Amino acid sequence: MPGHAQDLPLLLLAAAAEVTDAVHNGCVAAGFTDIRPTHGFAFVRMAPHGATAGEIAEHLGVTKQAASQLVDELVKKGYAQRNPHPTDARAKLVTLTERGWACTRAADAALARFTEQWAARLGTPATVQLRNALAHVVTPGRVRPSGW
Repeated sequence: MPGHAQDLPLLLLAAAAEVTDAVHNGCVAAGFTDIRPTHGFAFVRMAPHGATAGEIAEHLGVTKQAASQLVDELVKKGYAQRNPHPTDARAKLVTLTERGWACTRAADAALARFTEQWAARLGTPATVQLRNALAHVVTPGRVRPSGW
């Protein structure tokens, strides 16, 4: 079997890039032209209840300084806002604004279209089988950008 699946890691990386591109292109088509894929990965951590810059940094696998700069950019562009943290007076809770949620909805619609396209090409049973096989071996929640 290993000889027949040597390119599996490369195919998975290519699939991840296609998903990222599909989401980014869907958001741009919906009018969100000032975002990068990295922003979307941060949105995932901020939804639904917000996150601190430290939690965003951990989620993205970057320094707190890099995450703070990303948050500054998202606040400036109107996608996120800083709020008092409900339990930690020293921290700020970063939440999505209505613009951030609208962008998230555009991303969700792009993901649904992507899934529908694969199902049309592979067939629904094969798509479900692929999804279930990946769910069996992939750690949920480890969705991070590759390269900044």
